[in-house]
Amino acid sequence: MSKKNIIIIGISTFLILCITGILVFFFWPAHFDLTKGNIILKYGDTYEEPGYHVTRFGKNYTKYVKVKNNINQKKIGTYSITYSVKINRITFKKNRIVKIIDDEKPKIVLNGSENTDVCPNTEYKEEGYTVTDNYDKNLEKKVKIDVKAEEINYTVSDSSKNKTKIKRTLTYQDKTKPVITIKGSSNINVYVGIAYKDEGATATDNCDGDITKDIKTSGTVDTTKTGTYKINYTVKDKAKNEQTATRTINVINRQTSSLDNGKPGTIYLTFDDGPRDGTTNIILDILKEEKVPATFFVTSSGPDNLIKREYDEGHTVALHTSTHDYSKVYSSDESFYEDLTNIQNRVKRITGETSMIIRFPGGSSNTVSKKYSPGIMTRLTQSALEKGFRYYDWNISSGDAGETTASSGVYNNVVNRLKKERANMILMHDIKPYTRDALRQIIKFGKENGYTFEKITMDTPMITQRVNN
Repeated sequence: MSKKNIIIIGISTFLILCITGILVFFFWPAHFDLTKGNIILKYGDTYEEPGYHVTRFGKNYTKYVKVKNNINQKKIGTYSITYSVKINRITFKKNRIVKIIDDEKPKIVLNGSENTDVCPNTEYKEEGYTVTDNYDKNLEKKVKIDVKAEEINYTVSDSSKNKTKIKRTLTYQDKTKPVITIKGSSNINVYVGIAYKDEGATATDNCDGDITKDIKTSGTVDTTKTGTYKINYTVKDKAKNEQTATRTINVINRQTSSLDNGKPGTIYLTFDDGPRDGTTNIILDILKEEKVPATFFVTSSGPDNLIKREYDEGHTVALHTSTHDYSKVYSSDESFYEDLTNIQNRVKRITGETSMIIRFPGGSSNTVSKKYSPGIMTRLTQSALEKGFRYYDWNISSGDAGETTASSGVYNNVVNRLKKERANMILMHDIKPYTRDALRQIIKFGKENGYTFEKITMDTPMITQRVNN
């Protein structure tokens, strides 16, 4: 080979090496180190970038990296995250594969019980079910039901092939007692000498339906003498499940006045005409702080939330009147009970309970009712008891209805009339600010002098005044 050719080959080789070096320098790939590599993410979990590191020829380019994330975390599938870095006008890229999967099984919740009693000689009527899934919606229509003699299998799969199976076991037996419903009140007061006619009861059974005709009634009521009597209603279904309900009849004397009934040394704090913001709420605060129960004879005035609070804090919510309009309330027996039903319905709507404890507007001894219906109080005091109500007057008046407008007057009227040898039923009005202001001192006096505080219940002996109309 000639010297010239050797030179040419040498130069060519050099140029090739130079070009190759240049190409390598510009196009040699950057090194992407992706922490954790490709990722499988469960549906519902949040993707958190695990990190990355980028170098080229020993130089760190991590801070120059741009990340493009196209993950839709609300949808299962395969996604890629692109990491790119631009070096010497050349962009280098690396992808991380993120796969969102759903491996959670659907949930089937049966209506009724998984172990269901079925009435003998009947077919089970499907009670239904609900299906929930962390990803799919409306899977109820995809449930497959396999009905067998004593079991039902429910199977469902979601779009990711996660499968759930649940079983309802059927037992053909009747272990449920019938239900007896007493007509009228289960606790009735009747005056001596007034004929008692029992209203009876009805009975239904989960398997046998109406079995009222099978009720057996026992017990007698002697209205010639005072006492407490029981009427028992007993019924059995075809499976011999037995149920009993009892009505209590209290035969009582027609009392012209019974101001000294009840437990000696007891104080009943009773409040009429409420509730009212600014007074009732403060009275409730005081009662709560002093740990003292009370009775509120409410009207249709004032906010529901105060009646609800009275009930929730353990006080008795009793009935006074809806309108407190004497001309309407005492215009007739029907008008009285219409008014009473209205306030009774309000209390039930707020508390969920039907109150049967009442205080007549003006008390049972009022004479204003004569103006509108002569003899109405004589009739109402009897019929109220016959309907199962218990009515309460008072033997101490705080005077806050007109006798005094000072808290000191209210206090003195109460404490000066307290008697240890009887129960003390105190008439107050929770709409009066001076009653509110006197209450704590009244409670303090009672505690310091050995009195106990109670609320009125259906078992509290009635304290009543002489009926004057």
